[in-house]
Amino acid sequence: MGFPKGRRRVVLVAAVLLVAVAVAATVWRVLAPAEVSTPARAAYPEAPNRDPRVVARLPVAPLVVDGRLRVYAAQRQVYADRPVDHRYRTTPYWSYRRWPAELAGLVASGTTVVSRWSDGLLVALDARTGRVAWRAEGPAPARIPTARRTGSARVWNPEGLFVAPIPGGGSVVVAAGGDALTAVDLADGRRRWRAGVGTGCHDVIGTTAAGRLVSVDGCDGPATVEFRDAGTGTVGTRWRPPGAGDALSATPLGCRTGRSGCAGLRTVTGAGDGAGRGWLFGDGEPTAAPALDRPDSVLAGDTAIGMAGGSAVGRDARTGVERWRRDLGAGRVLAVEPDRVHLVTDANGLVTLDEATGAQLSWFTLTAGSDGTSWAPGAAYAVDGYVAVERLREPVDPEADDQRYFFTSEPVLLAAT
Repeated sequence: MGFPKGRRRVVLVAAVLLVAVAVAATVWRVLAPAEVSTPARAAYPEAPNRDPRVVARLPVAPLVVDGRLRVYAAQRQVYADRPVDHRYRTTPYWSYRRWPAELAGLVASGTTVVSRWSDGLLVALDARTGRVAWRAEGPAPARIPTARRTGSARVWNPEGLFVAPIPGGGSVVVAAGGDALTAVDLADGRRRWRAGVGTGCHDVIGTTAAGRLVSVDGCDGPATVEFRDAGTGTVGTRWRPPGAGDALSATPLGCRTGRSGCAGLRTVTGAGDGAGRGWLFGDGEPTAAPALDRPDSVLAGDTAIGMAGGSAVGRDARTGVERWRRDLGAGRVLAVEPDRVHLVTDANGLVTLDEATGAQLSWFTLTAGSDGTSWAPGAAYAVDGYVAVERLREPVDPEADDQRYFFTSEPVLLAAT
């Protein structure tokens, strides 16, 4: 004896509804926006003695924070390991994950790590604990940069994310995206200002060590370098290089990290200036720095550094007067810090020199284990005396997939200098 026909239909509909509800609940649990924070359970590590050497071989690019931690970026996750000089990547010290937003970039200042996400949210993490310090709304990034397996584009040179000091102490985090700029206080995430800008005609290139936001603005007439107070958002100086034509692009120089805390810039105007012209930041308009005109010259402190005939040469950036010369043979500048320059030789030796005197601070071969030195340097990063560099397989093929492009499955070397 079964159910009457009408009752069977009711039971069938109810069963279908129950299944649908269960499926919907499962989909919601899997796909709903989520935030998962796993704070540190162990003690904050001490800063190690920084003996000059290769300290680690890593699969992804690290951001060295407070000289104690390594912080990494994944597609939807920020995580840290310790200690900074451990030979390999270790179990996460702390982790922070969001879904379905995608991580756009990271910056760090002191013990604060600020992450920027595809929906515009800024999330600050206390590096000592991994706990969320604050959240703030910002403009969504104009685009998410393509990141290879190491993630270096997101941690070493993030697009549209900057840190700048402000008068009276403290710092702000500035996010640029689409048609807006937003600055929030690094300490608590409080919004300091928001400004509208033109879409596709306003390019923020960096911040200065004196607390100004530098952009190339071409929204109303010829492209102009614009300096904005990072603490208030007020536009101050607007400047065009002498003889500039209709086109103008600029690259920051001498930055403390990424494109933050920079000391100068190089402009290319499209007006027959060849490689470009170098400039130093000051209180008003930039001042000419002819020693930075060459595209292969870099800025550390107030010294312009480049290679000439197998020697590294340091010149006064303003006058071009030679300050020092070091014979290194074939090589190139790998990365700079405000007080030192890191160079790599053709045999992949890492040489670190004092920017002011050219005195050698350290020298050793960039190798780990039995990997050897038959690789080409890729993207690099330096902060607080640590240098990280990607190792690329020779001959370098930018169009190759990651397996062919990188030298090994652990292509990033981290060294203390």
